[in-house]
Amino acid sequence: MAKKYFGTDGIRGTVGNYPITPDFFLKLGWAAGKVFANEGSGFVLVGKDTRISGYMFESAIESGLTAAGVGTRLLGPMPTPGIAYLTRTLRAKAGIVISASHNPYYDNGVKFFSVNGTKLPDEIEEQIEHYLDSPMTTVDSSSLGKAKRQVDAAGRYIEFCKASVPPRLDFKGLKIVIDCAHGATYHVAPHVFREVGAEVAVIGGEPNGLNINDQCGATQPEKLAQTVLAQQADLGIALDGDGDRLIMVDHKGEIVDGDELIYIIAKSRLQEGLLYGPVVGTLMTNLGMEIGLKHLGVKLLRANVGDRYVMEMLTENEGILGGEGSGHIICLDRTTTGDGIISALQVLAEMHGSGQTLYELKSGMQKFPQVLINVKIEKKLDPAHSEPIQKAVKAVEQKLGDEGRVLLRASGTEPLIRVMVEGRYEDKVNAYAHELADAVRNSLRA
Repeated sequence: MAKKYFGTDGIRGTVGNYPITPDFFLKLGWAAGKVFANEGSGFVLVGKDTRISGYMFESAIESGLTAAGVGTRLLGPMPTPGIAYLTRTLRAKAGIVISASHNPYYDNGVKFFSVNGTKLPDEIEEQIEHYLDSPMTTVDSSSLGKAKRQVDAAGRYIEFCKASVPPRLDFKGLKIVIDCAHGATYHVAPHVFREVGAEVAVIGGEPNGLNINDQCGATQPEKLAQTVLAQQADLGIALDGDGDRLIMVDHKGEIVDGDELIYIIAKSRLQEGLLYGPVVGTLMTNLGMEIGLKHLGVKLLRANVGDRYVMEMLTENEGILGGEGSGHIICLDRTTTGDGIISALQVLAEMHGSGQTLYELKSGMQKFPQVLINVKIEKKLDPAHSEPIQKAVKAVEQKLGDEGRVLLRASGTEPLIRVMVEGRYEDKVNAYAHELADAVRNSLRA
């Protein structure tokens, strides 16, 4: 059944535009309370990132939960993976995250975690949607929920992150720059890395409600790269607004993306004899990662774009490691969801164990040039059912041989056909991508 409100990662949009409005969040809190009434312990956790609208939506969701007779524990600003962890360890009915992740401050959204600290299954989201379209009622006054603040939330999560690497590891002498994107990790990440011994400099650590993800963080790591070079640091760590994405920068100021980081962690786990199942990427995962893993004897599976689909494929194939080039990295042997801080610690542990720099560790995988062209469409077009487009695709694939890849797909959110070509030689990749984009445009005109 098609869902009315939930997308692949919760509900998200522009503040003030339905459904990102206080009245909807009030109803959403009530609907979630009705569904979670019989789950876990007697409360639901509610956390948020640092965007200004979080105050408004936090109050609205709390009121809705209260009306449904469910208690609330308020976490304040907390990284999304921290809320997943606390939901599980506090045995809460569920965890609610008020965040629009890497989006700008004027967007917001909500996502949920089950009592196990995992994303909700479709059937639970459908139940919530059922109540969203039902009349709202209030339980008897004697049964109303109560709200209180979980004052030790940050400290609990800091200790959990530190425990994801062996306590014998001491990162003394390592100089790190951390970009917290003026987001939810600002009061957590610096403590984690200082407490494991590193020397830490912080940028993007002064949220004001309006500057989250603004020219900083995992989606825009250029300032971090400049700071790493200026401070002669060993590496940089860029997190996004809610802390579930990780991009790193090596000591030369070169950006190390999610695909390269997954390769580093996979190689480390393999050498320790702790890599189980295949590694899972997406349709957009760089071919260089697939080839690099193949040389290690590790299989790569490709899921649809979105960490939800990566998680599903990992579970189905009993894998422990997967993610996306954007920096969503899932280490199921450490936690239940994508976690930027924990992923960074795994990379630091491999640096410590191997004695190699981040620059040296990433050199085992050679990224292939990748060109993405978005072709605007005014009418629905499925590239797979267009004979001229498929003929052009096959011609390019023949030219690329085993050293390249073509992907054409319709955007799920915009009127676009995404044309992606990757291969060993950048000039050829660029030419082939434009060739295919022209084939799409010609097909539209025809």
